[in-house]
Amino acid sequence: MSDRRIRRSFTEEFKKQMVQLYLNGKSSSDIIREYDLTASSLPKWVNQFSNTGSFKEKDNMTDEQKELIELKKRNQQLEMENDILKQAALIMGRKSK
Repeated sequence: MSDRRIRRSFTEEFKKQMVQLYLNGKSSSDIIREYDLTASSLPKWVNQFSNTGSFKEKDNMTDEQKELIELKKRNQQLEMENDILKQAALIMGRKSK
């Protein structure tokens, strides 16, 4: 048997309620125990809420993380275009013979 937790998802409203409990003075260990949260969830939510007011990953990315995602997308697009041009060159090369 495995002791792994089943991944749960929480609504934004639930996360806000947990953050409010913490901000109102309830200890993080009590909240984590009482609501059966992982030790990393509550601190992450508190941090996200205090930084951006949002729990969405895309809203909490650094500028560098956003730039990296855009560069990866652009690189993938350029690789696809390059592959298409290579195929076109092969086809055109066969037709000219």
